[in-house]
Amino acid sequence: MSKPRNYKKEYKATHGTKKGKLDRAARNKANRLKKPGRGKEVHHKNGNPRDNRPSNLSVISKKANRKKQPKRKA
Repeated sequence: MSKPRNYKKEYKATHGTKKGKLDRAARNKANRLKKPGRGKEVHHKNGNPRDNRPSNLSVISKKANRKKQPKRKA
């Protein structure tokens, strides 16, 4: 059986940093701009969550967006 996730450590490493906070704010702004609706998410075509140009944003299903995400390091 695998080890349980250490959420506190993950938060400190990603969301708790200045870059993490800026990225989250940019994603929230993209959601306000596109209003994706239920079961949909805003996809940043170039992978940069801070690039909220209309040409870089598209609304796709959550499942499709998860497939396009880069793999995280373990």
